Amino acid sequence: MKSQLTGRVWKYGDDVNTDVIFPGKYTYSISDPKEMAPHALEDLDPQFATSVRPGDIIVAGKNWGCGSSREQAVICLKEAGVAAIVARSFARIYFRNAINQALPIVTCDAVEGVENGDEITIDFVAGTVTTPRGVFTFPPLPPEVLAIIEDGGLLPHVQKQLNG
Repeated sequence: MKSQLTGRVWKYGDDVNTDVIFPGKYTYSISDPKEMAPHALEDLDPQFATSVRPGDIIVAGKNWGCGSSREQAVICLKEAGVAAIVARSFARIYFRNAINQALPIVTCDAVEGVENGDEITIDFVAGTVTTPRGVFTFPPLPPEVLAIIEDGGLLPHVQKQLNG
């Protein structure tokens, strides 16, 4: 994982739940990640899946990913090209699922400093999100979490550790 990431913003509000991120009606009928991507955020933002570009960044309010613990709510965004998520806060299980799937997430108040389409830069080491309206800070992710993300997720990370 690069220490810095620059991307275009998709801005959302508070309490975006997993059923909106990946609609529950597909939970048991779609298992291929590539088939999940076209349904990412379809009930909240019908333009998202057809307009998102690789490297884009979601910036949101509080409690992103509340609701059920479905991993598809992380996988569909990652597969759609989302490079990171910055939110005021995350539901605990979503936070862990994002790490497990190697989708970088940052807990930060940057939502007030961005608009849709803005370009922002996240510096994971310095703990900053640079927006057109200022620089916001966050506690940098611990080295252990960065290692999981760098290795491509929890399963590849564990496999790497076992193989030495």
